[in-house]
Order: sequence, then C-alpha cells, then structure tokens
Amino acid sequence: MGWMKDEAGLEKCAANYVPLSPLSHLRRAADVFAKHMAVIYGAHRVTYAQYHARCTRLASALAGMGVNSGEVVATLLPNTPAQAEAHFGVPACGAVLNTINTRLDVDTVTYIFEHGGARVVLVDTQFVELAEAACSRMEGQGPMLIEVPDAPAGFPATGRHPVYEDVLAGADESYDWIMPQDEWESLALNYTSGTTGRPKGVVYHHRGAYLMTMGTVISWRMVLHPVFMQIVPLFHCNGWNHTWMMPLIGGTLVCSRDITAKAIFDAIADDGVTHFGGAPIVLNMMVNADEEDRRDFPHLVEVFTAGAPPAPATLGKIEALGFNVTHVYGLTETYGHVTECIWRAADWADLDKKALAAVKSRQGVAMPMMEHITVMDENMAEVPRDATTQGEIMIQGNSVMKGYLKNPEATSEAFKGGYFHSGDLAVQHGDGYIQIADRAKDIIISGGENISSVEVEGTLMGHDAVMLAAVVAKPDEKWGEVPCAFVELKPGAVVDEATLIAFTRETLAGFKAPKKVVFQELPKTSTGKIQKFELRKIAAML
Repeated sequence: MGWMKDEAGLEKCAANYVPLSPLSHLRRAADVFAKHMAVIYGAHRVTYAQYHARCTRLASALAGMGVNSGEVVATLLPNTPAQAEAHFGVPACGAVLNTINTRLDVDTVTYIFEHGGARVVLVDTQFVELAEAACSRMEGQGPMLIEVPDAPAGFPATGRHPVYEDVLAGADESYDWIMPQDEWESLALNYTSGTTGRPKGVVYHHRGAYLMTMGTVISWRMVLHPVFMQIVPLFHCNGWNHTWMMPLIGGTLVCSRDITAKAIFDAIADDGVTHFGGAPIVLNMMVNADEEDRRDFPHLVEVFTAGAPPAPATLGKIEALGFNVTHVYGLTETYGHVTECIWRAADWADLDKKALAAVKSRQGVAMPMMEHITVMDENMAEVPRDATTQGEIMIQGNSVMKGYLKNPEATSEAFKGGYFHSGDLAVQHGDGYIQIADRAKDIIISGGENISSVEVEGTLMGHDAVMLAAVVAKPDEKWGEVPCAFVELKPGAVVDEATLIAFTRETLAGFKAPKKVVFQELPKTSTGKIQKFELRKIAAML
C-alpha cells in the first residue's frame, strides 16, 4: 500500500542496504580518524587505528576460544579501556555483550552468569574474587575468566587466569568482523537492578543502539572531535550508548575508573573534556567539591543528567561553575535517555534563575530517534496537558528494547497497547514537556492525598545545609502513610529536624512537609541513584 505501482528491480541489495549497527562507526573511524586520539586512561592513549586494532584482536581471541554468534560474553569491569573495547570487540565476533554491575552480590552475579549463559567473562582484578565465587556456585562448567589487571590503580594480576593484554597479543589483527545480517540481531544484554526480585535481562538490538547514537549527537549539539568523559558506568545501559557514539564524530573517550569531583575537574582542565553524562548526584558532588579539588577551565562543558529529577537548587549552582546541563530521561529498557529538556529561548529567556532551574528540571520531549512519548491514564488515553493530571509515561520508538530475555510474560505486559510502560508517574505541560511526579512505587498517599517525593526532595535540597535528600512513605495510623525524609548533610553543616521541616513548610502545603527527618548517609547504587527500598525498610521501623 502506498508504494509505486511498478517496484520491479528496486529490491534491497548490498549496494543500497546495510543493516544498521554501531560497529560501523568504529570501522569508519579507523580510516577517517586513524591518527586522532580515541581513548585516554592515564598513560594509556590510543589512536582510532590502534583502538580498532585492539577491538579486532579481542574479537579474534573470543572466536578462537569457541565463542559463537549469538552467545554471551560478560564483563565485570569499571570504566577502563577494556570495557570500551568490549563494546566493539564482543559484537564484532557475533557475540552478545553482557556488562554486569560490579557492585552486585555473589548470588545475583551467579544468577546473571547462569541466566544469560555467559561463555567468557572479562573481569577486572578488583572483582576477580567476586567472579570466582559466582562461578563456584554454578552447576556444571562456569564461564572462562579473562583477567584485566590495572596495576597503576593498585590491582596487579593475580596469576590465576589468562591476562587480557596477553590474550590480545596472541590474537589476529586481520580478523574479519562479523557484522549483523539483520539489524534486529541482539547486540547487548543488560540486567535491571532487581530491587523487587530477580533482575530482568533487557535485550538491545543493533538498530536501536545505532539510532540512539545518531539521535544523541543531534540532541547534544555535538560537532567533530568532542572530548567525552565516561562517567556513567558502562554496565548501566551501556553507558547510555555514548561509547558506541564517540567514533561517529571522531570523539576522544576519557575513561574514569573512580568518579570523584577532583578526577572530573582534572580531566576537564588537563584533557579538555567537553561533555559528560551523570546522575544528579554527580552534579551535587561538583557543586560541593572542596576548593583544593576544583580547577579553572576556559570552555563551557555540556552535561546530560538523568536518573532522578535534579533539584532546581543544584542546577542553578552548577551552571554558575561553567557547565550547561540538559536534563534527559530514560530507562534500561530504552537504551538510556529518550527524552530531553530542549532549551526554549523564546519562552524562558526572561525567567529568573529559580524559575529557570525549575523548568530545566523537567524531563522534556522525545529525542529524535523516538516515535512518540506521552503520558497516559489507566485506559491508555493521553492525559490533558494541564501540568496537573498524572498518568504513566508511555514510550514508543526505535530505541526500545527487544524485550526481556526468557520472560515473554513480562515482555508482553511491558508492551501492552503498543507502548512501553515505564512505571513512572508524570504530568504533561502545555508545551508537551513531560515532568515526572514520581515512580509509581514512590508516590506517598497520605489521607487520600498524593504527595510527590520528588517535590519534597527538591524543596529540601534548596536548604544550604543539605547535600542530598530522599523522601519515602512512613506508615502512619491516622493518615495511612506520611512523608519521611532522609537527609545527608554537607561536611561541617549543622541543622536540626525542626528547622528543616519548617523550611519545607515555607513552600509546601503542610500535609506534604516531612513528619520525620533522619540524618544519615544515603544508600546509593553504582550509578548514584538513591536506594529508596532500603530507606523504606528503615522508615517502616521508626
């Protein structure tokens, strides 16, 4: 329907159709940007020609170990060059890359090894004992471990496993990459956090990752040769696909094993970092950095932030330091970010700093590779764009997962009605911008009134003494549940519970103000998200 009447002789062929894959970016960059710096990590500095060669050797080595197309190769690595190389070298031998969160417990790692069926695991020496313990719990033969030592960071090889550099040295640099014959072929396997049960295996396809890289370049206003610092762990949505994206524009990837304010400021000043992505906790860390850890730099640094709505107070402070922050939103199931808070100069130019930070904390509108992202009610009807009516964020587009591995029921439920159901509650503004009210599980219902934990947290973060704040429901005999705030103070700061509650009442309705404030360090995931499920356990006992 709708095609020309005579399509004879207009079929796909090798000349006019190549399945989309982010692998194509590095194959092109090895030629186009051969001598340009590709990866930096301390003394490790390789050009694109060298980067491609190392990834090729990895693919060759894995094939030589008997890894077949469609089989899984896992990693337990921080953001080091080997983790970046795995993003190309693993799929280049036809395998599926499974980057595993290095902060998981032995039981969960064992489950992921078994459920994903990893044949080989690249493991940093820091996590060798974790991998060994997981393998020892498996029934039958576990995966082969290849150790990736990092002596400069204090992790020399144990001598118990083949070493990564030796494996590369013995491999074939002329190995012919296995490119996908169908762009729907599986590229990567990422496991959700699994805070309410076993993690689910999210499967990415080559097409989605390719289009994610293309859309991100547009949204981030990137031109040739950015210097990008990989702060988001590459085991989290494959680092939002940014490492796959860098060869597209001849960018330089700056790897970072440990994320500290000093490391980020040093990379910006010494290596000329122009872009990075990170959770709001990273922005907070920069804003509250010790004076001796800060560095001056002459250029504007572009930042994508996601993972939780950034507090307006944090946004206002970090931009004064030389950073331009764009709020984006997404999930593991969407390859990372799929909405962006595009700057609206005509509408926002005259706003004061506080109001501007508030509108920039919205999740925004669909990114270019997505088809439709909206907010719907329980009947899958779009809610009014009145900034008040809540519904669930629904997502449709090219950068949505294939589904959950070995879990057709969960996949079907997630895709019900032709959209991916995010589980995030939001409102939609008149300009179409989405703003998260809360995760469905984080909303607090007190005396029949819905309270957004995000709103209360944003208010608390406006207090000068507060470093981080998280608000959860605390059971209450009268109201059912009430807001309970957990607060992490800035070093040296002093404030009491009554003062903070009074501070929130200056801007919030009384029923929204926290009824209890607990001062403690907040439990966090490896990506900086606050683990509210842990805080709910504490609140339930108060």
